[in-house]
Amino acid sequence: MRVQNGRLVALVAAVAVGAIASGGALAYRQGPQTAEAEAAPLSTSPSPVTSNPTTTRPTPTPSKTPTPSSTPPAGPLKTKIVLDKLPTGRAPQIAYLTGRTIRGGAGGDIKVPGTADIQEVARLGSSALAVVAKGYGTEMLTIATDGRITARTPDITQIVTTDDGLGAAYVGSRLKDTGESMAGATIYAEQDQGRAGVEKVTVPGVWNTSLLGYLNGKVYFDAGTTQDGATSLYEWTPGESKATPLKAVPSAMAVSSVGTAGSLTTLADQNSCSSLLTVPAGKRLWRTCDYQIVGFTPDGATAIAGPMYQDGYGNGIAAVLDAKKGTLLHEWSGVFRQWVPEDDQHLLLLADTGEDTPASIIRCTVSTGACELATPPAKGALLIGD
Repeated sequence: MRVQNGRLVALVAAVAVGAIASGGALAYRQGPQTAEAEAAPLSTSPSPVTSNPTTTRPTPTPSKTPTPSSTPPAGPLKTKIVLDKLPTGRAPQIAYLTGRTIRGGAGGDIKVPGTADIQEVARLGSSALAVVAKGYGTEMLTIATDGRITARTPDITQIVTTDDGLGAAYVGSRLKDTGESMAGATIYAEQDQGRAGVEKVTVPGVWNTSLLGYLNGKVYFDAGTTQDGATSLYEWTPGESKATPLKAVPSAMAVSSVGTAGSLTTLADQNSCSSLLTVPAGKRLWRTCDYQIVGFTPDGATAIAGPMYQDGYGNGIAAVLDAKKGTLLHEWSGVFRQWVPEDDQHLLLLADTGEDTPASIIRCTVSTGACELATPPAKGALLIGD
């Protein structure tokens, strides 16, 4: 059962000599709630009344400098996430995995058959896609609503879907019997219920292929021509025989729906810098050395960011930036293993407090920074899908 968000009720009353005024306001929001700001103190002393009001002028009351408690906070906010203090909200509205069951998004719950480790999940229409371990490599299962496996695609490592959930792209990279990577990748694209069939393109000689998005009818991925060398963005339109390298966009980390990309332009020990570039020209719109750009909301207006240096079990911060200016909108601190936009105003974070601790998917609102639990804390498999 999904728990809906509560309602926030505020009642403000003021009392003056000879008159009483009262008012109430009722507000309802779909997103997480923030704590109420402390109200400014109300005056309880009546103004003096003179015996000759027609000839006596009231003494002007000097204005008071607002106290810190009555002054609204200015500038971006930062919030530390404490999981056991978050309110409970509704379940994620995109695909997610709990145990071996794919929930959320269009369609009912679907259980992934077998016992192999599940690495990624997604929805394609009402069916489900799951990347599972197989030997040294992986395969992707296509699962019908009744739980039947209708297709197995070998060597798939990543899945992305269109914003409407009716299209999916996935990438396959082969491994040697020893588990070592091999050069080359195959990019696939398909529509719900097999419309137009499965399109694919083979990209020989590329390494470290990372699928970034299926946007506006095109599939974007980042890859390099040498195993340890620089990478750049590629663009492929399903149905075409070749993918096009966009060398003006190096080391792409994310692509937006409005023709921009986050690029890791500087990488050094314990530090990095990211730039927002136009696609395909590579014109730099802004740069940040405080964060790495790792994603975008569906409308492209907000950039999702991680720490400037990522290493270890989880990342210590997640942030959202204004995609036009690069300014910080909000930053959350905690332990985060995934960050995925749920819609234009909400970010889903897979959060816990360290290895082998209960994890939750939490929902945070871009405009306010308020967060809530989207799934209860629990141990076991938990993933945010696409």
